[in-house]
Amino acid sequence: MIIIGAGAAGLVAAIVNARAGRQVLLLEQNSRIGKKILVSGNGKCNIDNKYTNITRFHSQNLSFVEEVLKGYNFQVVEKFFTSIGLTLIEGKEGKMFPMSLQASSVVELLEYEAKSAGVEIHSDCKVTGIDKKNDIFRLETNQGTKTCDKLLISSGSPAAPQLGGSDSGYAFATKMGHSLIPRHPSLVQLCSDETWVKACAGVKVAGLAKLYANGEYITEKKGDLLFTNYGISGLAILDLSREISTRLAGFDYCELSLDLLPEFSKEKLTNLLLERINNESEKPIGLWLQGVLNKKLIHIILEQSRSKVKKESDLNRKEINKLVHSIKNLKLSISNTKGFKSAEVSTGGIDTTEVHAHNMESKLVPDLFFAGEILDVDGDRGGFNFHWAWVTGMRVNVE
Repeated sequence: MIIIGAGAAGLVAAIVNARAGRQVLLLEQNSRIGKKILVSGNGKCNIDNKYTNITRFHSQNLSFVEEVLKGYNFQVVEKFFTSIGLTLIEGKEGKMFPMSLQASSVVELLEYEAKSAGVEIHSDCKVTGIDKKNDIFRLETNQGTKTCDKLLISSGSPAAPQLGGSDSGYAFATKMGHSLIPRHPSLVQLCSDETWVKACAGVKVAGLAKLYANGEYITEKKGDLLFTNYGISGLAILDLSREISTRLAGFDYCELSLDLLPEFSKEKLTNLLLERINNESEKPIGLWLQGVLNKKLIHIILEQSRSKVKKESDLNRKEINKLVHSIKNLKLSISNTKGFKSAEVSTGGIDTTEVHAHNMESKLVPDLFFAGEILDVDGDRGGFNFHWAWVTGMRVNVE
């Protein structure tokens, strides 16, 4: 058996099949295995999520996802990692981490277990072509020709090319007759052509972002909002990025409405600001607003509210209502994403209607298997994409 790609799915599949007594050759184009694992969770490795369920995954064929995940919840994954000597601890929102809080621990223990089980690992090995003849797969690589009777492609997606992400697996799959669902960057930062964001670069608030496409409300996410030179980032933005990336690809006009103070209702914020007014004060309105907002945001709040007020004593309920509306509905048009280079994952991939859910084998090519992100499945932020990788790796059964 040959496995292309020593990422999360490929490593687990290699271990599971080697433990079952199969001869496994694992090919990795990078000089080091598990590069995406090493950088995940800011180096701490958000290895999984305790609360995995179908609502946290996305695909054009969710019934396939449901079937794959059936019987493979977090506890099954945890048992596997316990078996290789890794203890997991829980963080916020059910996120699970290695107890060492070091992604390197995950990679090194996976590598040790693979080699101990008899897996042969070839790094710096780039596959350039695949053919199948007389039930034998023939792989052309920069390290010579390799053959096998069972082949697993777990080479990932175009996301994070600097970590080895590429389209190569898709090219091999389509050559062998498989169909692709369109791929777009996901869990990625967003770009805007509006110049005001540059002046706000570095400002971070706990806010609420609502997405509108062609003027129609689509969805919203709560969390960090980080203004940048190119546009906007933060956890709420990453959570929205899948929907936005897909809609931008369809040429929809996407705009965010940002609530900078979501913990305050409109009424509560209005009353707070009214109570702060000193009718005898000559304090400049920009300085007055610094009592509740980051000063870098004030210029755009005043601009979008179309307020003509210059000083505190000029404020009244009508002007306060304008300011409150702008604070809770700051508009930002989105022109693009930061692309695959900055994306954590990719949407789309191999059409899962062409893959058996019970063992990840191709329905079109016998003895060809797929696992991980190469398939048309992606998960939410928080460990769900790793869960998909671990489970599909475990599912690969080459008997």
